[in-house]
Formats: sequence, C-alpha cells, structure tokens
Amino acid sequence: MERNESFLQKAEALRPMLHTRILTATGSEKPLKKGDSLTLDFGEHLVGTVTLKLGFVGSHPDAPCWLRLKFAEREQELNENVEDYHGWISASWVQQEQIHVDVLPCALRLPRRYAFRYVQLEVLDISGKYDLVVKSAACEAVSSADEAALLPYETENAFLKQIDAVACKTLHDCMQLVFEDGPKRDRRLWMGDLRLQALANYRSYRNNDLVKRCLYLFAGSTLSGGRVGAGLFLEPEVAVDDTAMFDYSLLYVPTLLDYYEATGDRETLTELWPTAWRQIELAQENFDEQGLVRDSDVLGWCFVDWNLALNKQAGAQGIYLYCLKAAEKIASVLEDEKKAAWLKADYEKKKQAALDGLYDAAQGLFVSGAERQISWASQIWMVLGGVCGGEVLLRVENTEAVTMVTPYLYHHYVQALLDVGERDKALQVLTDYWGGMVKQGADTFWELYDPDDPNASPYGGTIVNSYCHAWSCAPAYFLRKFFDD
Repeated sequence: MERNESFLQKAEALRPMLHTRILTATGSEKPLKKGDSLTLDFGEHLVGTVTLKLGFVGSHPDAPCWLRLKFAEREQELNENVEDYHGWISASWVQQEQIHVDVLPCALRLPRRYAFRYVQLEVLDISGKYDLVVKSAACEAVSSADEAALLPYETENAFLKQIDAVACKTLHDCMQLVFEDGPKRDRRLWMGDLRLQALANYRSYRNNDLVKRCLYLFAGSTLSGGRVGAGLFLEPEVAVDDTAMFDYSLLYVPTLLDYYEATGDRETLTELWPTAWRQIELAQENFDEQGLVRDSDVLGWCFVDWNLALNKQAGAQGIYLYCLKAAEKIASVLEDEKKAAWLKADYEKKKQAALDGLYDAAQGLFVSGAERQISWASQIWMVLGGVCGGEVLLRVENTEAVTMVTPYLYHHYVQALLDVGERDKALQVLTDYWGGMVKQGADTFWELYDPDDPNASPYGGTIVNSYCHAWSCAPAYFLRKFFDD
C-alpha cells in the first residue's frame, strides 16, 4: 500500500456533516412470552442506530429476557435463517442479533448501525413470572445528503416520479461519510459505485465536495505502483482494499472528468491527473502484442457485471477505450499535448484491435474469450467505447447472449442506447427494469435484480443481498438529465 498524506489530509478536511432524523415505530401492548415475536415497520428504509423502549407486565422480572433481533431491508428477509445460509460472503453481514436484557423497564440502545425498514423481535426465553412489552422503537437515521438541497424532478408522469424518488432515496441512504456502496453491506467506498453515485448526485443533492473527498481518498491510499484499488476502508484508518480490478482502476479516469465537468474545479483536476494517468499506464500490462486485453478466468480480475458465466475480455477492451477517451479529454483541458497525442494514437490502435480480434462479421456481434462468448456486456461496452454503433444492441436481442443481472450493467445499457440516439428505448428499459423493482415494493433499489429471477443471488443466498445499493441509483441521473419535462 502507498499513502499520500497530503491527499488524505485534503480528504479529511472534506469530511461531511451527518444530518440526523428521529423516526419512530409504534410497538404493541401485546404481552410477549417465550416463542412470541413482534415485527415493527418504520415505513421507509433507514440507516442508523435504534433504541427500543421495553417494559413488562406481571411480577417483577426475576430473570433476563433473551431476545433475537432481525433487521431487514425487505420484509422477506425476516423469514430467512442465517443458519441455513452457506454462501461465500460472510454471514457476519446478516443483521441478526441475540441479546440479554437484564433490567426492565429500559430504553435499550443498540450499539451497531443498521440498514433496514423492518425490525423483528423474538423472545427466545423469559421467566414465566412476567411477559415482555415492546412499547416503541426509535431510529436515529443519518445521511450526509441534505434534503433541503435536493433538486426537484419535474414530470407529469407519476410512475417516473416514483422511480426517481426511490432512486434519490437509494442515493440518500448510501451517502454517509463517503458514498458507500451499500449501507447494509459492504458499507465502504467502491470505485465503480462511486462513479454512478456521483453522476446521480450532480443532478440531485449536489454534494460535490463528497465526490471530491472520495477522489482524494482513492488517490491517497493506493496499491503498489500507484494502482487505484477497487475499494477503500475508512476504519480504523483509511486503507486501500487488496482487491484490484482492471475496470475499477481505470474508471477513476472518467469519474475525475465527470467531477471537473460538473464543478469546473481545475485545481483538483490538475492535482489528481497524475493518479488518473497512472491507471492508463498500468493497464498496458494487460494487453497482448495485438493490442487485445488478455483474457483471464480469475474471478474478480475485472468486474463488468455479477453474471458468473460472463467472460470479461471484450467488455474490458471496451472499458479501456471508454476510459482512454476520458483521459484524452482531461489531457486536452490541461493542455498536456504529449499525453493527448499518445492517448489518441493508442485509442485508434486498441479500437482496431477490437475490430480485428473480437468482431465476428458473420454474426455482426462482438465475441469474448477463447469460446467466443456472446454477451450483452460485450456489445454495450463496445458501443460505449466508440468501437461501433447501436446495431449490435439490436442484433444481440435475437440471440441467447449471456444476460445482464445488475443495475450496474443496466445503467451502462441505458447510456449506450442514449449514445446511439435510442432515447425512447432507453426510457422504456429504465421504466421496465427499475420500475419492475418498484412494482415489487422496493423503496430503495437493489444490488441486483433479474426480472426472470427476482430472488437471484451470486453469493449463495439472498440473506446477504443488499437491497439499498449505490450503483442502482441511475434513474436519478438519467431521468433528470435526459427526461426532465
């Protein structure tokens, strides 16, 4: 790990204030005995700490009350048992607790921060001489998003307005001391999520200093050689995650450009340009002599999407080209003519390599990997990388291509459609996909959503899925930029 203390100090100076709201859920006068349970609904998704007001009926408590607490973003999580989960993401993320309450009545303040709408209390055991009463519950909800700063979204379409509201709520609850990827899990800063959150933020809450803070954090704690890590930890001190992904490192470049275009902050652009340029330099290690990204079967070498069957080679090529275009824009703004010329030349070389090595003329589609896989991701990123027009997006519809499973890739699909002038189709995809979650009762958008399998999980169980996730806030960006009446 390499640290730039000057950058980290600038990031710390931009540490945001957390805005606090107190919300309550009404309890019940129903006495609870051993085996009884009670579910509280706070009415909306919240991120914060909880205090339970507990009492009793009957004789003076002569033994502790042993409780199991479940916190859930979706009500269906309350029906899942952590004991039944055997996936590869740690079960320690599951928001379930067991606690002994020694003294009643009391106001029980729980020490952890939770992301939830529902709280279920189950009495595991209690003395036969008294019953538990849950009088009320209060949540001290926190976010660095200022509701007073939220720009309105003007439309006559009530459903679009609802989709936008859910997107803004998703962004709101992920805006903490950084743009967290998910307040339930992983509760830290990831590069791919940051880029999409920042785009939505510029059109909604406009907390641009939070974007700036995150850019300095990534530049201030890097992997060896100056590589931007895929994610960052904040506690007990800022530390880069040891996960490196080809696409996430490169996406620092367009995230920096987007910030400059939103703010005009040339000083930050100048100071962080070397970090962005370094990602382009380091990416060269991943190319062969023909100018193609070397394929890899290592899980996580390049993200692109959570479909575990997806080959990433073609997608990675398109992402590199997309980021080269952003880097060339930065170099031009800063009048760095030597780098601008190199970037332009390398773009043409790598673009031609994609056409020569990855385009299947017979099918009219881009293929990926040794098995020449056809996927939506490959076509989307070749469009975004400027390699081709929108014809591949039409052709792939009539194939059994590897599908999209996350709002992250759907975001890029919508952008690709807009890039080729398919505005109506882009709006339809947005309405069908994110609207599909709304119709299933989502009050924040989920980490992954497959319309054909809404309960899918790449982790081995939905109990660890995140149902308020940063990369899902795309409608707040697209609707406000492209579809504002």
